[in-house]
Amino acid sequence: MTEVQTLIYVQAAAVAVDLHLDTAQAARVASHMHRTAGMAALLDAFELKVDDEPAEIYCPAPFQPSQP
Repeated sequence: MTEVQTLIYVQAAAVAVDLHLDTAQAARVASHMHRTAGMAALLDAFELKVDDEPAEIYCPAPFQPSQP
């Protein structure tokens, strides 16, 4: 998406969820979103092998029930 398309998307999405953004706010949101999309594209283009990020690395903390 171009920066203009991103701004149009942000404005349309704001209307869809009844979020009132003025012109400056919408421009800032669009700028951040456009930059984030660019960073995501760089990561998406990076070739990873299956063994580069094994799922076994993730280990959730044990569940601690709350005390009464």
